[in-house]
Amino acid sequence: MKKNVLQTFSKTALLSLTAGATLLASQFVLAADTIKVGILHSLSGTMAISETSLKDMALMTIEEINKKGGVLGKQIEPIVVDPASDWPLFAEKARELIQKEKVAVVFGCWTSVSRKSVLPVFEELNGLLFYPVQYEGEESSYNVFYTGAAPNQQAIPAVEYLMSADGGGAKRFVLLGTDYVYPRTTNKILRAFLNQKGITDANIMEEYTPFGHSDYQTIVAKIKTFATGNPTAVISTINGDSNVPFYKELGNQGLKAEDIPVIAFSVGEEELRGIDTKPLVGHLAAWNYFMSLETPQNKAFIAKWQAYVKEKKLSNADSRVTNDPMEATYIGINMWKQAVEQAGTTDINAVRQALGYQKFMSPSGFEVKLDAKNHHLHKPVFIGEITEKGQFNIVWKTEDAIRADAWSPYIPDSAKKTADWTYPWVCGNCVEPRFK
Repeated sequence: MKKNVLQTFSKTALLSLTAGATLLASQFVLAADTIKVGILHSLSGTMAISETSLKDMALMTIEEINKKGGVLGKQIEPIVVDPASDWPLFAEKARELIQKEKVAVVFGCWTSVSRKSVLPVFEELNGLLFYPVQYEGEESSYNVFYTGAAPNQQAIPAVEYLMSADGGGAKRFVLLGTDYVYPRTTNKILRAFLNQKGITDANIMEEYTPFGHSDYQTIVAKIKTFATGNPTAVISTINGDSNVPFYKELGNQGLKAEDIPVIAFSVGEEELRGIDTKPLVGHLAAWNYFMSLETPQNKAFIAKWQAYVKEKKLSNADSRVTNDPMEATYIGINMWKQAVEQAGTTDINAVRQALGYQKFMSPSGFEVKLDAKNHHLHKPVFIGEITEKGQFNIVWKTEDAIRADAWSPYIPDSAKKTADWTYPWVCGNCVEPRFK
C-alpha cells in the first residue's frame, strides 16, 4: 500500500515538474522570439501636446513591421514609458529601459534638455538612441542617430528665406524661444550668422520664456515696438503648449503675417490642431516634411496613419494629423529595422555600423540617408505658410536633400571640429581626428 502511494506521488510530482519545465521553456522561447524596443516620450506634462503623437507613430510603425513578419523572424515588442516632461526622469527611464528591460534600441525624447539628460546613460551603457526632432546641433555621439534637422537643415535656410525678396527682405529679427538648450544654442548660431550677413546686434531682439509660459501680451507688444521703421521677422523656438497662448496673442494684437512674419521651428500640424488658425494665415514654419506635400509616398503614409488612429480609436481620431517629427520617427524605426536585418543581429555595435549606410524613401518623396560619419540624416528643407485649415502651403523648398552640420561653421570654435565615427577616426568633436 505504501509503495503504491509512493509511486502515485512520484508520478504526480514528475508530471508537475515536467509541466513546470515546459511552461518555463515556453516562456523563455516567447521572450527569445521578441525584440524589445523602448519608446521614451512624454505622455503627460507640458510636452505631451507634441510627444504623444510620436509615441503613437512609433507604435503604428512597429505594428506595420510586425504584420510583415517582424525583424529577423521575431516580433518587435514596444516598451512604452512616460517621463512626464520631467528631464531627470528621462535619464531614469532610459536606464530602466536599457538595464532592466534589455531593449535593443530606444526611440524618443523631444526637447534637447531631455536628450542631454539621457545622453550620459546611453554612452555609459552603450545603448542606442534615435532622436527624431530638429535640434541645435553642436553634438555628435557614438550612441545617438539624429533623424531630426540640424540648424543648417532648418534654421539657416529659414532666415535666408526671410532675408530674401520673396520672404519679405527682413532687416530686423526677433529671436523668441523657450528658455532651455535648443532655443539658446540655435539663437547663438543665428546671431553669428546674421552678424556675418551684416545684421548688427542692435537689430536683433532676443527673448526667452519658461516652459508652460502663458502670458505673451507684454512680449508681443515689445515686438510691435521693436519692428517700427524696418522690415522685421520673428524666429520662434517656443516649444510645447506655450505655442497656444503665443499664437492666440498674435491674433489678439492683430499681428498679421504681412506686417511681421513669424517663422517657427517647433510648430507643425499637431500644434496647430487645437488653435483657431484664421488670424495666423501667412505665418510660416520651416520643416523637412509637411502633411500637405503632394507625393505618392506621403499619400500612402497619411492613409496608413488615418487608418491606424481609427482602428485603435485614439482620441480625436478624425482630426489627427501627421508632422515632421512623426515622419522622422517613421524613418528612424524603418532604418533601424533595415540595419538589424543587414547585420543579422540586434547587437548594438553591429547595428550601429550598419546604420551609417541606410537609405529610405521618405514620405516627403526624397530618398534620405543616414550619414556614417556624423550619425545625422540627409534631409530636404521646406518652408510653409499656415492656412486656415491648420495645414501649410509650401512656398519654398530645396532641390536636394541637405547634409547636416553637426558643428556649426558660424561659431569659430565649432567650425574647427570634426564629427566622424567611421574607422579609424572614431571622433565626434575633435579639432583633429584621432585614431581609435
